[in-house]
Amino acid sequence: MARQSISLTEPNDEWLKAQVDSQEYASKSELVNDLIRQARKQQAEIDWVRTKLEKAEKSGFTSLTKEQILAEAKASING
Repeated sequence: MARQSISLTEPNDEWLKAQVDSQEYASKSELVNDLIRQARKQQAEIDWVRTKLEKAEKSGFTSLTKEQILAEAKASING
């Protein structure tokens, strides 16, 4: 596993300590890794939406209802 040294602002460090102290996480490293996983997942979802929007803009109009479009989008996200 790669090791990194990072500098945190005091409020961010205090927040990390509070999360560990509340036993939400076992260590700051575990928490930081979880935050990064969440950010990566969020970015993947944003990229997916962006790709869909770009494709939709290029394809023109659709005959699908908004409910059908929403159902299709949810199905694609949930795999």
